[in-house]
Amino acid sequence: MRESVLLTLGVITPVGILAVNASAFVMVHLTQFRIGIAACALLSGLVLNGLTAWWLLRLASRTAPPLYREYRWYAIGVATLIVLLTAAGGGYLTYLGLRDPKRLPDVLSVFVASFMILLPFAVTFAARRMAGLGGIIPVDEPGGKEKGPSPKRGARVSRT
Repeated sequence: MRESVLLTLGVITPVGILAVNASAFVMVHLTQFRIGIAACALLSGLVLNGLTAWWLLRLASRTAPPLYREYRWYAIGVATLIVLLTAAGGGYLTYLGLRDPKRLPDVLSVFVASFMILLPFAVTFAARRMAGLGGIIPVDEPGGKEKGPSPKRGARVSRT
């Protein structure tokens, strides 16, 4: 235990020094980093919201197959549009929030970043509650995609 505490204390200081120097470098060159940070926010929004939309579409296809089959392309189109708009909005608002280094931490940037990370979890949580599934993280439920009983051990399975 003592070695772990000493190792942690020994590592925290150099990591903190590196973090402070990296932050100072970014602050001095904020105008150059601004586009890169906004692009990362856009990419992050595409990934997080895209994964959430993909999971919601899978959930819809499992819980309401006939309805989903009928309106599949509309659902995919609406999901794609929502993902693109929210990701673009997050990237743009991040870009705006980083315009003045003297105003950092900027309320807009903090709010947008918080919203971008909480939105996918909130949507997933609400969808899982409405579908009657437990938990927060969308994982395949026990039993997976198989329907019906699994073949008994040693039984022959025909592959047609």
